[in-house]
Amino acid sequence: MPDAIYKSPPLGVPDLTPVTTSMLATALRRGWRDFMKAPVFGLFFASIYVLAGLIMLYVTRITGQAYWLIFAAIGFPLIGPFAAVGLYEVSRRLEQNRALDWRGILGVVAYQRNRQLPSICAIIIMVFLFWFFIAHMIFALFLGLSTMTNISSSFEVYLTPNGLMMLAVGSAVGAALSALLFAITVISLPLLLDREVDFVTAMITSFGVVQRSPGPLLIWALLIASVTLVSLVPLFLGLFVTLPLFGHATWHLYRQISSN
Repeated sequence: MPDAIYKSPPLGVPDLTPVTTSMLATALRRGWRDFMKAPVFGLFFASIYVLAGLIMLYVTRITGQAYWLIFAAIGFPLIGPFAAVGLYEVSRRLEQNRALDWRGILGVVAYQRNRQLPSICAIIIMVFLFWFFIAHMIFALFLGLSTMTNISSSFEVYLTPNGLMMLAVGSAVGAALSALLFAITVISLPLLLDREVDFVTAMITSFGVVQRSPGPLLIWALLIASVTLVSLVPLFLGLFVTLPLFGHATWHLYRQISSN
């Protein structure tokens, strides 16, 4: 069970200031500091992502069935926010000079199931499922009448005019949905840990912050996406550093714009 200071979080959304580019550098610096101070916690929460990714990759390879990736894409939004909350809680305790004990931190993570986090997880899953539906439609629209080809081994199909158009449209739609997910979660996840607010208000608040600070948060989103993509290359092992860094940094970005 979480301790008493967590059981009664402040009510409502705090006053939030716009994000500046200097805040991004400060958040990264503080995030790295927290990771260095408590590396075991960072590695633990990152291992959830890495292990799940490796299992799904292994199962997909031995079965030859790509639909296992759908289960992975649905599973990550379920566990991801809870793992992120664990990193936020570590940073919060370091900020408040409180003890870093496993029982307390994992208790805070588990307690989120009784709050608003499961609801925002459901929203994330709905967006993912919508993306799978749209992706199949785009594929059928551009390549549905093409000669049957194993697209997992015959990549030349993507170099045809229809294949290139499919990649362009699919990338644009995927980028738009990714931007939406980023906009509704970048501030809402730490906000839901810090304050007693409903998930709809948290998402609207996060979206509003992005609207007021589009430039800096676009840089933030591109930085996270590019570094995370590179981290996936060596069998997801780079995530052991990337995820704790950005998890802690996201908390500090939120703390910089919130007045408590």
